[in-house]
Amino acid sequence: MKWKFLLPAAIFAAVAVAFAVGLTLDSQRLPSALIDQPVPQFELPPIAAIDDGDPYGGGFSSRNLGGGVALVNVFASWCVPCRVEHPQLMSLARDHGVSIFGINQKDKPEDARAWLERHGDPYRAIGADNDGRVSIDWGVYGVPETFVVDAEGRIRYRHVGPIMERDLTGTLLSMTAELGP
Repeated sequence: MKWKFLLPAAIFAAVAVAFAVGLTLDSQRLPSALIDQPVPQFELPPIAAIDDGDPYGGGFSSRNLGGGVALVNVFASWCVPCRVEHPQLMSLARDHGVSIFGINQKDKPEDARAWLERHGDPYRAIGADNDGRVSIDWGVYGVPETFVVDAEGRIRYRHVGPIMERDLTGTLLSMTAELGP
């Protein structure tokens, strides 16, 4: 008869321990099976139809990577954390010469273009991942996520969530410098 009263207490204790352990984990460090693996093979169309002089024409594919260290940033105009990290991406490209490529996930082309025109365009090339399949191949849980790709085209680091100033100075700049130009 006593076990009927102890069972809810035991379940509560187990749940409390699980939550306590979960709170100690770093949500920015989600495991990725792709670390030190070649980038997935993909080819994405541009975010909008190519017009003469269209700065967003050309799209983005795995052929764009390799030969130099680069970041691949998965973003969307509807993503609030993407807006938070955008000044850091602009700084990486403008002030530090880091090559950044964009995967625009499940976004309307006109919204993506307007967002880039309003906030600036740090990307060397952008591809439209309209159905999210390429993002899944990269192991993306949600936007924003950013990957560091080395000169051989291997994924070396994955950052989940918005890039903040501490991430820029503490991890990304040192890693891109360590991996080479």
